[in-house]
Amino acid sequence: MKKNLWPGKFIVFEGLDGSGLTTQAKLLKNFLEKKGIKTILTKEPTKNSSVSKEIQEILDHKKEIGPFDFQKLFAKDREEHLKREVIPALKKGVWIISDRYFFSSFAYGAEDKSEIQKIIELNKNFLLPDLTILLKVDPEICMERIKKRQEEIKLFEKKEKLEKVWQNYCHLLEIFDNIKVVNGQKPIEKVFQEITKLVRSKFNLN
Repeated sequence: MKKNLWPGKFIVFEGLDGSGLTTQAKLLKNFLEKKGIKTILTKEPTKNSSVSKEIQEILDHKKEIGPFDFQKLFAKDREEHLKREVIPALKKGVWIISDRYFFSSFAYGAEDKSEIQKIIELNKNFLLPDLTILLKVDPEICMERIKKRQEEIKLFEKKEKLEKVWQNYCHLLEIFDNIKVVNGQKPIEKVFQEITKLVRSKFNLN
């Protein structure tokens, strides 16, 4: 995996579905822009790659595919996302905040540690984020939040699955040293205070 050597910074939010990733990513974008830092907020999987439609059909149970073949689709989507949007912006000094990245593939796509390594290998040529923020929220709370949004339960949004996914995220903490865990069960403002503290420290911001 490649370190970011361009002037822009690459920040990723990770966590279980329903843990507040989108909310906190938007708040951080606003925070950085108020400091005069041009920032782009993006999300994976994307909606405009050559495989976006197929990924969504699988998530919506409209199509079935083998687990590792599914991860190949995510990797293809990610490759196009990096080339089209992320890297060109970083080269120009623009900061990127991504709501999910390859850590989601590692956590959601693997049944055990050996499978995590297999999916890491699939993503080995991609860019490492400068900072990854992992929001820790209990799977039961995540399920309650998803139901309150009245969203149809997607492929990965089942309690037992979320518990397994969280175990995988914990394993990733042993592999990658730039993942910082934040308690996402606190009120939104308190969670964001912790996030801004991390970002200020990491990038020497006032």
